[in-house]
Amino acid sequence: NAFITAQGKAKTGMMTVLIGALINTVLDPVFIFKFGMGVKGAALATVISQAVSCAWVIFFLCGKKSVLRLCLKNLSIKTSLVFPCLALGSATFIMQASESVLSVCFNSSLLKYGGDIAVGAMTILTSVMQFALLPLQGIGQGAQPVSSYNYGAGNAPRVRKTFSLLLASCVLFSFVLWIVLMTRPQSFAFIFTSDAELVDFTAKALRLYGAALVLMGVQVACQMTFVSIGNTKCSIIVAVVRKFVLLIPLIFIVPLFTADRTSGVYLAEPVADLIAVTFTAILFAVQFKKALRPLEKKTDAS
Repeated sequence: NAFITAQGKAKTGMMTVLIGALINTVLDPVFIFKFGMGVKGAALATVISQAVSCAWVIFFLCGKKSVLRLCLKNLSIKTSLVFPCLALGSATFIMQASESVLSVCFNSSLLKYGGDIAVGAMTILTSVMQFALLPLQGIGQGAQPVSSYNYGAGNAPRVRKTFSLLLASCVLFSFVLWIVLMTRPQSFAFIFTSDAELVDFTAKALRLYGAALVLMGVQVACQMTFVSIGNTKCSIIVAVVRKFVLLIPLIFIVPLFTADRTSGVYLAEPVADLIAVTFTAILFAVQFKKALRPLEKKTDAS
């Protein structure tokens, strides 16, 4: 799907996601309830929907409408191409993989201090944060081809303009979502449960956990642009610092300094985000200027 989007076929790329989501949505109740397959039915529906999406992508990439066509002669593995791709993707991999580690750390601490209701609330908070961050990542991924193309072409002004637009879009989205989160946290909780006690607990926890969500637009915009200009090292650094260097230790440290230790666990997230975004913004300001300086010198020379 990334190769489809890179060709400027955003609608086709969106169809890939929609086809899989719609098929999964339709097949889930059919397999789970009508055929009585339960969890197996849900798994089967997911596999079928993924297979159809995969077939859609392959059909398009092998067809005449694709600029970058799949050809057997081009499928040989070349280390000179594969390793840089792996390096650029490692930051995103770290972000995704770290979620499992964070889940264990959060749940173990919450179970110790708050019991089952705190763990249940954390499950809802994680889903809400995914709802918040996935659109931000989508905006960032949409800007990446534009930034990368113009960076490779030596067009520094266009790279700056693209980042400015990306930053403004991400900050605006995160700000609007943060306002809704702070004013109507119960609305998010009701999506996942009707238990009054859990809804009330989750609403309070959501305000703590998402207190720094307004800053995440800056974090995502900077990290995505690092990848766009090929700065693998900085992209990995900001991903590791936020999750492993800051958040995981803070999950266990912050509760020791709060009267309500359960609230302290939730507060670890905004504390880590505040420090991480500050670090990322400073690093990006230095590295972005450094990366564009050679392009600007070439422009001035010509």
